[in-house]
Amino acid sequence: MSSGRLYDGFLPGRYQFDAYGNGGFRFADMSHRGSLLALPSGVRAWPVASMAELTDEVLDPIFAEGDALELLLFGTGADIAALPAAFRTRFREAGIGLDVMQTGAAARTYNILLAEDRKVGAALIAVP
Repeated sequence: MSSGRLYDGFLPGRYQFDAYGNGGFRFADMSHRGSLLALPSGVRAWPVASMAELTDEVLDPIFAEGDALELLLFGTGADIAALPAAFRTRFREAGIGLDVMQTGAAARTYNILLAEDRKVGAALIAVP
């Protein structure tokens, strides 16, 4: 990954976040502008800039992880925001735990749980 960018918007593997802010994230000696999904299968660009842009379609990659994912940390950006009830129900029905918090807290918590080799993922809306 010498280009320093996600190849086709996806990087296989699990990586801790080195930094966040300024509209993006640093991880795996790379930087990415925009939001990210960090899932057991890998890290992918996520086309969500705000909670208002959430749809079933943008959440589909999370549910495609199956049993590899037990907990999703949802970073809502600079401010905490509630996840709509329909989406919370979808997580509950899939048996995936959900913890909603500011993106910075979600990235830090993800790093801790990843270091513990937990079946964790993160949906992180980039903060300016």
